[in-house]
Amino acid sequence: MSETTQGLDRRRFLKVTAITGASAVLARCGHPENQLIRFIPEEELIPGLAVWKPSVCPLCNAGCGIVARVMDADVEVIRGGQRGVTRMGVVKKLEGDPGHPVSQGKLCVRGQAAVQVTYHPDRVATPLKRTGERGSGQFQEVAWDAAIAELVAHVDALRGADDAASIALVTRARRGRRHDLIDDILARLGAPAPATFELFDDRVLRHANELSFGHAQLPTFDLSRACYVLGLGADFLGTWNSPVAHAAAWGRMRQEQPGVKTRFVHAEARMSLTGAAADEWTAVRPGTEGVLALGLAHAIINAGLRPAGGAGRAGALIDGWTAGLPSYAPAAVEARTGVPAARIERLAREFASQSPAVAIIGGAALAQTNGLAQALAVNALNALVGSVNTPGGVWFTPRTPARARAARSLAEVLATPLPKLLMLDDVNPVFATPASHRVADRLRQIPFIVSFGSFIDETTVLADLILPDHTFLESWVESAPESGATIAASQVVPPAMRPLHDTRAMPDVLLDVTRRLQKPIDPALPASFADVMQATSEATTVESTTRAAPVSPTSPTRAAVGLADPQFDGDASQYPFYFLPYASQALLDGSLAHLPWLQELPDPLTSAMWSSWIEINPHTAATLAIADGDIVEIASAHGAVRAPAVLFPGIGLDAVGMPIGQGHERFTRYATDRGVSPLRILAPIAEPETGALAWSATRVRLSKVGAADGSLILFAGATRERPEDLHGRE
Repeated sequence: MSETTQGLDRRRFLKVTAITGASAVLARCGHPENQLIRFIPEEELIPGLAVWKPSVCPLCNAGCGIVARVMDADVEVIRGGQRGVTRMGVVKKLEGDPGHPVSQGKLCVRGQAAVQVTYHPDRVATPLKRTGERGSGQFQEVAWDAAIAELVAHVDALRGADDAASIALVTRARRGRRHDLIDDILARLGAPAPATFELFDDRVLRHANELSFGHAQLPTFDLSRACYVLGLGADFLGTWNSPVAHAAAWGRMRQEQPGVKTRFVHAEARMSLTGAAADEWTAVRPGTEGVLALGLAHAIINAGLRPAGGAGRAGALIDGWTAGLPSYAPAAVEARTGVPAARIERLAREFASQSPAVAIIGGAALAQTNGLAQALAVNALNALVGSVNTPGGVWFTPRTPARARAARSLAEVLATPLPKLLMLDDVNPVFATPASHRVADRLRQIPFIVSFGSFIDETTVLADLILPDHTFLESWVESAPESGATIAASQVVPPAMRPLHDTRAMPDVLLDVTRRLQKPIDPALPASFADVMQATSEATTVESTTRAAPVSPTSPTRAAVGLADPQFDGDASQYPFYFLPYASQALLDGSLAHLPWLQELPDPLTSAMWSSWIEINPHTAATLAIADGDIVEIASAHGAVRAPAVLFPGIGLDAVGMPIGQGHERFTRYATDRGVSPLRILAPIAEPETGALAWSATRVRLSKVGAADGSLILFAGATRERPEDLHGRE
């Protein structure tokens, strides 16, 4: 943090102290910077009376509708460039919106913590301009007019040189009016389409669903009416896809089907929160979940329980399907997956007979070199038992056709030649990519970088200008979920509260830039982001349309594929352990590590908090003389990290696991220099057809390097399951 920023923090602290009763003392000190500025109240509020306003949770892509409890309060704000205090309506609490078809009145713990984004003490409160070397963190405050003028000058220079193609923008994967407006602005400037970046982007599953069913989107699972659920690596109750919707539907499946016996079986390489909730959990070798699915399909077809032709196009995509999958007899599948042949035959009979049944694959199971084939295999299994577009099965939420151009990838943006002007919208690829990708080095070569981030992180610290966006509670927001409900839901809502700081909505900044250009944009763009949102939908209204779309008859065609074994980076003789990084139950991909409520949330399976850890099977740990809390090192061909060991029976003897989320070098006081990031040692290996990072395809070696040093923080009084307590493991 720069000296300038430290001074600002001190002044803000003194004014907050003044609010709590020290104003008289501060006034006698004789320092003008310590005098309290009281602004006129901005709203007419009834003291103590709460108002509930709709909003949308921004912390993942599920698009859960929420309601915000707004009450009057004295808060520190920035108005007209001055810091002071005013009385205004502020959000005190977030809850799930009962009328929203995805959240259904529920909200996960991460969504509850989203309120801390707005009130975070380390928010960027005003535009900043870099004053030191890139990456030094030295910035000074600058007025909005001056900041936008500098951005305009760079855009003008590139357009004047007929080089608008050198303008690039990287954003989160978004769909809706905001994304359409940004793309429209870039198109009129002559710039390429926005690029999207996310670590867990699910592009493999979207592509597989397009090939199998004609829908390039994530599926919706009608769990509430299912009788049999087979999970294959997808932590759908914890971190994957739409966990709030899944958990609500799963609860109804268990409780609201009188007289119906339901069953939930989960197979994965490392026990997840979802796996811990299963009736039966079974270990499977990494990257062979799809092999298990085809083993079940073989047994179902071979026993005459379902005809192979019933799978339609989804089955035709699998090599050997019409012949009954002779390469996937139970004994052969056991050899590849580690799941006993007798269990495979039993699961196949159950899956075919306890209709409706549905299989779910996602997450780490698809983060492999054979991820696409694995997804196609599970799609074919669902189609075989008639579980597509049927109650209790797989659905595809209706969506309006995309208006924007097809998004680019980060790799396309950072390819040679590099852009000359790069804009960053709520992304942190320096943290969320393997070190071997050298993203920071590539960014340092770009002449001018603008970030619209609300926090200084590993990527934003490389920016020349920081133009902070409003938070979701201070801005127009929308929800157009691609999954999570069998009906479409589109929601656009106005700000729940006024902005606290000198921030601006990112689309409004781009619109302002277009108005100041030397060469005008024609025809004229909308006056404001709010105008766009108000003109296209009624605020606060959830619009429901028809039920999920049928399989498209025009999906892409291709030759049948075989399901090869996954390829791992690292020779097994030197790196004998599969490395299983996974999304943190609290911090997801690390983008939520700055929220203290989530840092202090105990992990539900290990009870660890505020720290990193490495999960090792107790039997493996015993052979290496490793005890709980000992410092161990895991090393790949691309680097090494050290963290405390946690003995965890829900992982294989030949694997080690580690949560993603910690290890930030710069991300507010709560996350900076806390723990280590497993992403740094991942191999730069991808699923070949989609180019998606195969973040589960790295092998490592393991060694003890020291005794426990107290860096492992466990929730007081917590206990963990013993190996013999785990159900369904053979």
